[in-house]
Amino acid sequence: MTMNLSWLDDFTVLAASGNFSRAADERHMTQPAFSRRVRALEEWLGVDLFDRSSQPAQLTEVGRWFLEVARKLQADVARIPGEARAIAEASSTTLRFASTHALSFTFMPRWLRALEARTAVGPIQLVSDVQLRCEALVLQSQAQFMLAYGHARVPGPMDEAGCPCLVVGGDRLLPVSAPDPSGAPLHRLPRDARSASVSLLSYSAESGLGRILRELKGQALDRLHAPNVLTAHLASVLRTMTLDGRGLAWLPELLVGEDLESGRLVVAASQDWCIDLDVRLYRGRAALGQAAEAFWLAAKGAVEQG
Repeated sequence: MTMNLSWLDDFTVLAASGNFSRAADERHMTQPAFSRRVRALEEWLGVDLFDRSSQPAQLTEVGRWFLEVARKLQADVARIPGEARAIAEASSTTLRFASTHALSFTFMPRWLRALEARTAVGPIQLVSDVQLRCEALVLQSQAQFMLAYGHARVPGPMDEAGCPCLVVGGDRLLPVSAPDPSGAPLHRLPRDARSASVSLLSYSAESGLGRILRELKGQALDRLHAPNVLTAHLASVLRTMTLDGRGLAWLPELLVGEDLESGRLVVAASQDWCIDLDVRLYRGRAALGQAAEAFWLAAKGAVEQG
């Protein structure tokens, strides 16, 4: 008979409560099936792990010993995927990036071109997604780098996890609206709560830009009692809706620069409603492969030389 690694999970769950019925529920199987799996583990070891004469069932002396062994084995198994990725990464030339949607098609192409003048950049595997998902990819070691917006007064999960960061560029978050026939904002942010309300186009909770906007301007917006007429994950979606005249949105200047120059959009509030942004390159805390480390050093050198 060969041991099934999942029997270790069955054993540790049962050891925690001593209740076969509760442990079977936690392992999502019937009690008879669960009991057979525990018995199979005992047969493979050739010893009884539980004293079934008492309720709840108690670990035998050898059961208490095996509990420590099982926990160590589970920890060793849990480390295997990460160690396998680290070995593969050491010789890989592919850079795994996560980037927010807006930066992936505005800032990232020209930034990479500038870095290619300093170092060889191999193949890139890019995931373009909302910032919450990008952060998760790096924290779970599924991506090596993340390109995202940030602000010194609004720390995010990457900062809290102690992930190294470079400020590789800058941008501004601007309150913009489509113009009316005279060229004035169709939707203008009122100066105070006594003014007429304005229709707002807002970011969802998954958005990094939304996180910054809520932290820095949320209280001021709440005082205006401005209704949100649409909520979306992506700045590109809010841009489309703003161009259609549906409301006012805070959008990155890198994304709407051409719209502002052509007059398709106009700034719809005073300068104190604008927010300066960092464009940040984050990396995971773990050691990277040779190609990724070389890329990080090139990016760091570019920042230091301005």
